[in-house]
Order: sequence, then C-alpha cells, then structure tokens
Amino acid sequence: MDLQLQGHNIAIIGSSQGIGRAIARAFIAEGCHVRGFDRTPADGIDTTVGDVACAQQVRDFADSFPHVDHVIYCVGVSSGKFGFPFWNVDAEDWARVLDLNLVGAVRTAQAFAPGVIASGRGSLLFLVSVAGQIGSQTDPPYSAAKAGLINFTQCAAKDLAKHQVRVNALAPGMVKTDLNQAVWAASQQSMPETQRQSYDAWAAEKIAKVAPLGRWQTPEEYGAMACYLASPHARNITGQTINIDGGQVMHS
Repeated sequence: MDLQLQGHNIAIIGSSQGIGRAIARAFIAEGCHVRGFDRTPADGIDTTVGDVACAQQVRDFADSFPHVDHVIYCVGVSSGKFGFPFWNVDAEDWARVLDLNLVGAVRTAQAFAPGVIASGRGSLLFLVSVAGQIGSQTDPPYSAAKAGLINFTQCAAKDLAKHQVRVNALAPGMVKTDLNQAVWAASQQSMPETQRQSYDAWAAEKIAKVAPLGRWQTPEEYGAMACYLASPHARNITGQTINIDGGQVMHS
C-alpha cells in the first residue's frame, strides 16, 4: 500500500526511545522529513533537545518547524511507585505524572495547531495507554493522565475537524520499553523478597493473564499504525483511540 506520505513533515515529541523512536524511523522509511524533540538525541533522528515540561521550549520547537504536517506526542512517564491500593501514591506525586503525560500534550497541541491547520493535510496523534481505559491499579496517576489524554483527543478532534485536521490516540498494551520495565520494578518493591520475579517472568505471567493473543506487542507495530493514521487512507478517522494491545481491552 502506498501511504502517500513522501515529503510530509513530521514532528515527534519523545522521539529518542522505545515507541517514539520506532515511529520516527517508520516515517523516515516512508520518505518523510522527521524532526524529534526529546531530552536526549537518537542516532539517525534530527533531534532538538528540550523538555515538554517547559512551555517555552515546546513553542520554540514548533516555531522552528513552521511547515509541519503531522505531530505525534510519544511521552509516557510513570510515578515510579506501585499504586495498589491507590493511597500508596501520595497526592503530591501526581503532579509530575499529570504534567508530562497530559499537560505536555496540551502544550504541544496548542503550539503546533496553527502550523498543522495551515498545512491543509495535517493530523495530531497522541500515545495513550490501555491503562487509561480500564482504570489500571498499577499506577493510578499514569492511568488517570492517559484517560485525560484520551478525552482531550476527542475535544481536539472536534475543534480541528472544521480545518480538516484529524486527531487520534494510539494505545499500547505490553511493550518492552523503559516505561514497561519501570512498572515491573515498582511492582517488585512492594513484594516480599521471596515473591519477587525477574522482568521476563513477571512479563510472561502478565501477558498470559491480560492479553488474549498471548504475546508482546512491538514498537514497530505502532510505527506502522502511526504512518497509516497520518496518511490519506485514514482521512475519515478522527477522535478515535486505536488499541494495539493483543486484545487486552475489548469493548462490547
């Protein structure tokens, strides 16, 4: 399938690791001009070093890339604590998680919206999580932040539809990333030493329990879907949350 993305300009926030890096490489393979924004650069990706917690840095990045067609927000930060029950995570620990996962996405959308509207073929894509759809007890601040981002996706999609700009969310399930390993590490801290598991054992048990297809998802799958959602083939898809999760979340 020809995705008709040759020459499109792509801004990827959170481009240097995991899913964000895979998405950047997928767009590069489609012949797109990709620029990343992250705290550290990645090989093969033109990266502006910055922090989504700083509104001015996000605006400066947007201003430096005025002819952008598609913007992808790939930031995911956990609280670093096992949140079951929810009072294990102090209320004061929520602010940073909400800021980076949710408010940072709002900063990005506000900074880039004028340029994406002007492109005449633009789209926004936010990386969310299955945790934002099921009330995950593993990390309540993260779950709540991603749930908020799913809702904001719908708000932004409604506002931008009249400009023919589409806005969608992409929800990962179980993926081998630094974030996934941080969830494992936090879960082990709350357990007696005799009950702790290796990362591989913990992940295998969790996948068998929550994913009907019984396998990992890979960063490259999100890269492929991100490219499709940016393409003209997805011109009637907006306001949607697409799950690539091995069947973890099923809505009847």
